[in-house]
Amino acid sequence: MISIKKENEIKILKEGGKRLAFVMSELIKNVKVGVSTIELDKLAYKLIKQQNGEPAFLNYRPDKKSKPYPASLCVSIDDEIVHCVPSEKRIIKNGDIVSLDIGMKYENLITDMAYTVGVGKINDKAKKLIETTKTALLSGIKEVKAGNHVGNIGFAVEKVAKENGFSVFRELVGHGVGYELHEEPFIPNFGFKGDGEKLEEGMVIAIEPMIGEGIGKIISGEDGFTYKTKDGKRSAHFEHTIVVTKNGCEILTKDKNLVY
Repeated sequence: MISIKKENEIKILKEGGKRLAFVMSELIKNVKVGVSTIELDKLAYKLIKQQNGEPAFLNYRPDKKSKPYPASLCVSIDDEIVHCVPSEKRIIKNGDIVSLDIGMKYENLITDMAYTVGVGKINDKAKKLIETTKTALLSGIKEVKAGNHVGNIGFAVEKVAKENGFSVFRELVGHGVGYELHEEPFIPNFGFKGDGEKLEEGMVIAIEPMIGEGIGKIISGEDGFTYKTKDGKRSAHFEHTIVVTKNGCEILTKDKNLVY
């Protein structure tokens, strides 16, 4: 069931989103050669607590059959698309594409965001992949306004990906967020204008393009959480939490130090 957030709840989500964006900006500063992904996870937990929040990912289970996610942060590198569990053995190297995905519960309401960083010297195709994914997110956000449909967002995202020679992963989607980490509606990164649920004022959604260099097919990693590209090609991931307003939308997970 799609939920409409109340005015006081949106106010809390704005504050929570602002705090989460600060956490992300601090994490990005620490994505460096030689740093382990578990170090980033420990920092994420510390920063979230300092913001009077709770990690939305830690021990998260999408259903009763799922095992709980064991970290506060997802750190996915190169061909790892999303949900990779941090590890002391996973060391960031020069040339890596590192995607950070994080959620925070603040005063019982959740915001969610992701950002991809190129480490050291990355090649031109990697730079183009990152910029394309960022542009796709912004193009999707432009379609968010009351009366438009979820399909408008997906159409805009996929159009940017295809025009730049990249693919979207159709099995991995954005979602509603707020009371829970994943709520209805689902927000695919493909679609047609006018298709899907209609957007209404007060809806809060997470738009998250995941775009790859290859054929857009996925496989599951051995840890039971990670999704990787089937062809071993690299991917990038950007995400914002958005509220639908009367005249358009507002990005809740913004920080002056984050360039989207």
